[in-house]
Amino acid sequence: MASNPIDALGGSATGTSGTQSTQSATDAFGLGFEDLLKIVLTQLTYQDPLKPMDNFQFVSQLAQFSQIQQTQQMSESLQALVSAQSTAQAASLLGRTVEIPAGSVTLSGKVTAIAFSTNGPSLTITTSSNQTISDISLSSVSKIRETN
Repeated sequence: MASNPIDALGGSATGTSGTQSTQSATDAFGLGFEDLLKIVLTQLTYQDPLKPMDNFQFVSQLAQFSQIQQTQQMSESLQALVSAQSTAQAASLLGRTVEIPAGSVTLSGKVTAIAFSTNGPSLTITTSSNQTISDISLSSVSKIRETN
């Protein structure tokens, strides 16, 4: 058995950088923040009394765990913000005319419905020839015009 529980996980105490997403921070350890604190407590419980952990090393690990938790919370907040922005953007298109590139042609139609799913909002448009086209990704819209 490894002398350091963190080494036993196959990683260092840092695990991930602040720029990685919440999921990658959790995936790197396969554990949440509370589980990481339990590892530190276990490490303190089973450390060699003749060679106690350096205080600086201990405080450094706690700070790194705190950074991981803050990064996770910030990433979750940003994801919620992006989702809300995408929903608001899609809702603002209702009743407007949009253009969507489709190969060598561009489809144009009035947005008549918006569906929301885990993949994000999708539009339904009705063309000038009364064709209804569904499941159009918000990101595929190339032009937005006011309906006359």
